[in-house]
Amino acid sequence: MTDELSLPLDDGAVTATLTRATDPVAFVIVAHGAGAGKDHPFLVGFTEALATEGVSSLRFNFPYMDAGRKFPDRAPAAVAVWHAVTRAGRELADDLPVWAAGKSFGGRMASMAVAEGMDVAGLVFLGYPLHAPGKPEKLRDEHLYGIGVPMLFVEGTNDPFAERPLLEGVLAKLPTATVDWIEGGGHSFEVKGNKRTPDVIGASLASSVAAVIRP
Repeated sequence: MTDELSLPLDDGAVTATLTRATDPVAFVIVAHGAGAGKDHPFLVGFTEALATEGVSSLRFNFPYMDAGRKFPDRAPAAVAVWHAVTRAGRELADDLPVWAAGKSFGGRMASMAVAEGMDVAGLVFLGYPLHAPGKPEKLRDEHLYGIGVPMLFVEGTNDPFAERPLLEGVLAKLPTATVDWIEGGGHSFEVKGNKRTPDVIGASLASSVAAVIRP
């Protein structure tokens, strides 16, 4: 069952979709990546499959996406949205443990919010953007080392935003982190020679994610 919602911010609102599982055991808030919104088939497939695993979800748009702008909100604004959406999500979660998840940009912003105090049970990264493609010398990792909640990194082995040796080096310094490597997967988990639609790809990740976040 899904419901379309408007979630309040300090200076406006954002759209969101609530997907309820039957007899849920956990609740996850899901943010989109930089280039596609909450209704991209990848996230729809992912959250619908989570519901079959007993996990309810709330996926939302950042303000720039609702406004039809191409460029993401700056980090301070996006982090503030994460704080506001998590407050709203907690009211919808009916005392279930609340996790934060995000595709690329959305997951990175979630981790920055947690690093500055946002209270969630854990984090799920669907393709963490550790560095820009071709710029492995500029890692986006410093804030991760102050996070104490469980972190699950779901990563493609061919992701140009996270070269595997570099990410493994970061993970070695994160005692609460685990990783689920998707063999041959790119940044959106597409695998060369294996033609699947984005909704099917998203759905394929749900089981391993649910196994980690279920209490």
